[in-house]
Amino acid sequence: MSDRRLRAGALAIAGIGICVAGYLTYVHYAGLQPFCAGGGHGCERVQSSSYAKLAGIPVAVLGLAGYVAIAAALLAPGERARLAAAALAVSGFGFSAYLTYLELVVIDAICQWCVTSAVLLTALMVLAVWRLLLLTDDGEPLERGAA
Repeated sequence: MSDRRLRAGALAIAGIGICVAGYLTYVHYAGLQPFCAGGGHGCERVQSSSYAKLAGIPVAVLGLAGYVAIAAALLAPGERARLAAAALAVSGFGFSAYLTYLELVVIDAICQWCVTSAVLLTALMVLAVWRLLLLTDDGEPLERGAA
């Protein structure tokens, strides 16, 4: 797969992530309850838990900043930008996995928005690492069997 397609796919996913995290940031600062399909209260419980902030910063804001940073790295040219996108995506995936653990084990509630973000970050990580490991400096696929 070409760099152009991998980048376009990753940018689309990052855009959706920006929308999800932007919505959760809006809900936080507007003092609203997040919409939960099926009338579940898992989103409210997760968003109002003590884990919804890190060092006083809402996790939704951290997610929004992370998605924007990943998108910026995806838009930048070169190997360093591919490395930055991969590092940010792997970090986001790790943080999301930690938050998912908290939802399942500590908070005992599932937020549909958080699950969506976890899926998006997993896909972003795969695409960003794929771009990093399987492309040459000029964005072309590595030749199989090349040393």
